[in-house]
Amino acid sequence: MEIYIVKAGDTIDKIAQQYGISYEKLAEDNQIPYPYALAVGQALLILQDTEVVGTYPLVANGYAYPFIDQIVLEETLPFLTEISVFSYGFTTEGDLVYPQIEDTRILNGASQFGVAPILTLTPFDENGNFNNNYISILVNNSDVSDRLLNQLLEIMEEKGYAGIDIDFEYILPEDRVAFADFVTKTRVLMNENGYTVSVALAPKTSADQPGLLYAGKDYKLLGEAANSVLLMTYEWGYTYGPPMAVAPMPNVRRVVEYAVTEIPVEKIDLGIPNYGYDWPLPYERGVTAARTIGNREAVEIAISYGAEIQYDETSEAPFFRYEDENGTEHEVWFEDVRSMLAKFNLIKEFQLRGCGYWQLMRLFRANWLLLNHEFEIL
Repeated sequence: MEIYIVKAGDTIDKIAQQYGISYEKLAEDNQIPYPYALAVGQALLILQDTEVVGTYPLVANGYAYPFIDQIVLEETLPFLTEISVFSYGFTTEGDLVYPQIEDTRILNGASQFGVAPILTLTPFDENGNFNNNYISILVNNSDVSDRLLNQLLEIMEEKGYAGIDIDFEYILPEDRVAFADFVTKTRVLMNENGYTVSVALAPKTSADQPGLLYAGKDYKLLGEAANSVLLMTYEWGYTYGPPMAVAPMPNVRRVVEYAVTEIPVEKIDLGIPNYGYDWPLPYERGVTAARTIGNREAVEIAISYGAEIQYDETSEAPFFRYEDENGTEHEVWFEDVRSMLAKFNLIKEFQLRGCGYWQLMRLFRANWLLLNHEFEIL
């Protein structure tokens, strides 16, 4: 396996010939459509025809909405251990709220490929927002939590789910312990019935980190409460923030360094972003909003506008700037096989349990081939 960086004057034929592979394989592995245009600075995954599978055992998970494209689903499932269906909710009375779109298609696909489906539970209100009032009622009222857990058990058995992922955000600081107790209660009940329980954690770097995203998530308590945890190590670069990498490696590393002091490494999954952002410039806080894009879409934008892709060695992430038809300058940050390999190496360095992608809705084939090369997917 090699990663090749496109230079001026390169063609797909020239690169394929250099490595002794067919241009068709090079194009397919890297999702390069005809007429096989390339961007200077683009990172290409070079794999020989003989498949090499890594030996580091890894649990690979990813979130998907029920409306995921069927082709994307079928291409992605062979590289996963689990797939988390996003999402189920609940009312303040403890009644389970189903996804607006039926999840049968994902469940059938998971069964076909031997992938464990995970039910993602979120505290969304009627406006589709995380609501910490819903959380407070649930974790502090045993009648409400008992009602919800009983309904969850029924749907798990009915639909064939293998586990639950508790993805609660903006937990009130005063609910920190009650939330951990709810996770423990859920885990005990689900484990007794053959199901696993994971919990998504905001990316903290210390126990007393302030902020509504962090104060209600106690790493030590939740590490004890759940079978596994997902570190949501992304969204430093986000829709309303200034242009920067979505998951800069120094930031990601600091979260992992803290997490392993509170949680056993065999319970920790590293969050990995499968997306990027395109910011119009100049950036103005409270006004500028970035557009979410796929990693392949980012390369296509660079090709369309003749932009050269650069790689920030500190963030370990690719980026570029371009000017659109209206004269507006843009800055784009995304992920490529170089930035993915940096995250995979971090998993190995700290001997983490696995990884979890947000999210699977866009196909990034080179990522999955690289994952398969670096790990033995359990």
